[in-house]
Order: sequence, then structure tokens, then C-alpha cells
Amino acid sequence: MFDPTTIITTAGILGIFLVIFIETGFFFGFFLPGDTLLFSAGIFALQGFFPLWAVVIAIALASILGNSLGYLTGRKIGRKLFEREASFFFNKKRIYEAENFYKRYGSFTIIIARFIPVIRTFAPLVAGIGGMKKKTFIICNLIGGIVWATAVPLLGYIFGSLVPNPDRYVLPVLLLAVGASLLPFIFSATRYYFFSQKK
Repeated sequence: MFDPTTIITTAGILGIFLVIFIETGFFFGFFLPGDTLLFSAGIFALQGFFPLWAVVIAIALASILGNSLGYLTGRKIGRKLFEREASFFFNKKRIYEAENFYKRYGSFTIIIARFIPVIRTFAPLVAGIGGMKKKTFIICNLIGGIVWATAVPLLGYIFGSLVPNPDRYVLPVLLLAVGASLLPFIFSATRYYFFSQKK
């Protein structure tokens, strides 16, 4: 369940679809291997396990449907879930982190959150809690789902074609990619902190 290679070799595209749907649609799915699974799927597509276009479509559908479920959950019962006593799954800290991220970057969060572990699970939930307009959410959800589902597997596909034995480098490459994607937000948050201290 946590090993991308096992998921892909035993369950194929269906397994990828289910894992991504759970990770993006259920608040307890934040611990599932989203980016590593997508990157690995690109490598396995290169090796002929399945067509790259097929896995991209499956991932896009899973993430779009998952985010839609998270958004609807947020609108209906999201706040109540995290008002209960804190536990591993119902941790107020996680929802507040996503909420602050959403407030800072607005509707664009639904797009960029796809590339940030944990945040991508809670961002649609927070959007639902915050009453984000359905039309805005749908547009951002479609864009984010398609971009994420295309970019990460394609990166794995290209990486696999350039590097011998690419499996051993999956985690370092993804950590580097996630770190790079976070740099603008770290810079923005740091600048905001120092400016606020001067006031």
C-alpha cells in the first residue's frame, strides 16, 4: 500500500487510480505515496507496463474526482470533523496549515497544492469549508489535476530514459522537485515575516 513498485506491479493502472483517489479525496489519505507513485508510473510506462497516455488519464481522473470529493466533504461536514478532540487523523494543526496556505495564495492553491504533499490532501477540504465558489474550484481543480497528472509521470518517463537503474533515485529526485516547488513560498513567507517584524 505504501510501496509504489508493489502497487504498480500488482494492481497496475487500477491500483494507481485508487491510491490517488484516496490520497486526494479522503483526509486520512495524506500518508499515501502520491508523487513517488506518479514518478514511478512514468518509469514503468517507459518499461512497457502500460501506455503513458493511459496512466496520465487515470491519474488526472482520480485526482480531479478525489479533490471534488474533498471539496464536497469540506462544504458539508469539514469543520465538524476537526472540531473534535485531536487524534492522528483529526488533527487541527493540519487543517489550519492548509487553511493558512489557502488564505495566502487564494484559489491558486488548488492548482499548486497538487505538488505539495499533505497540503494537496487538505486544500480542497479547506476550499469547501471556506465556501470557495464551485465554478472557481472546478476550473482550478481541472487545471491542477491535468498538470500534475501529466508533469510528474512525464518527468519519471524522461528521467528513466536518461538514467540507468532509475528506481534507486526516485526519492532523492522527488525530494529535490518538492523542495524546488516550495522555494517561492518559503521566500514569500520569509519576506512577509521580516516585514511584519519591522512594523
